[in-house]
Amino acid sequence: MDYLIQIMGPLWEGTTITLKLFGVTLLLSIPLGLSLALMRLSRFKSLDRLVNGYIWVMRGTPLMLQMLFVYFALPSFGILLPDFLAAIVAFTLNYAAYFAEIFRAGIQSIGKGQYEAAQVLGMSYPQTMRRIILPQMVKKILPPLSNETITLVKDTSLIYVLALNDLLRAARNIVQRDFNITPFIVAAAFYLIMTLILTWLFQYMEKRYAVYED
Repeated sequence: MDYLIQIMGPLWEGTTITLKLFGVTLLLSIPLGLSLALMRLSRFKSLDRLVNGYIWVMRGTPLMLQMLFVYFALPSFGILLPDFLAAIVAFTLNYAAYFAEIFRAGIQSIGKGQYEAAQVLGMSYPQTMRRIILPQMVKKILPPLSNETITLVKDTSLIYVLALNDLLRAARNIVQRDFNITPFIVAAAFYLIMTLILTWLFQYMEKRYAVYED
């Protein structure tokens, strides 16, 4: 027990970095992903192709490679970012691409009759999206959105390449110092608790949005 109390401080400091990266990434990538999805559905084909190319690059290359590019390559163009900010930029750009495809699929799953009904009611396109389409879309995308969000929690461990002292790196440093695997077990428990909370949150949201039945 004394050893657990001793290692809990460094592990909690690592957890705060993990939670900050997760929270900021989610806060930025969801609206960016929704914007990209709407641009993909735009009637302007050039905009659709441009966003489609961006999504292809982001989904077709490893997240770690994108982090290394942001951190090591951008300084060549005069853009020098601190470690944590570089991680935020890379994670946001990557996850926005995945969220964009989830949002696009959700919007396209809504029947054309919904648009026609809104048009009969005299709603504009923004009103139709905000009041009719997006609430129904949220219900449909919750399962894949839940999967991506839980994956984001685990992907935060990739920031060790930028020497950021996240939860996993903090645990590894203690294991290497003490030759004891207990920190790894504690770190696993922390990750499980975070993913369990997210699972409960998304299950609650699925029940709440169940009012929008087809």
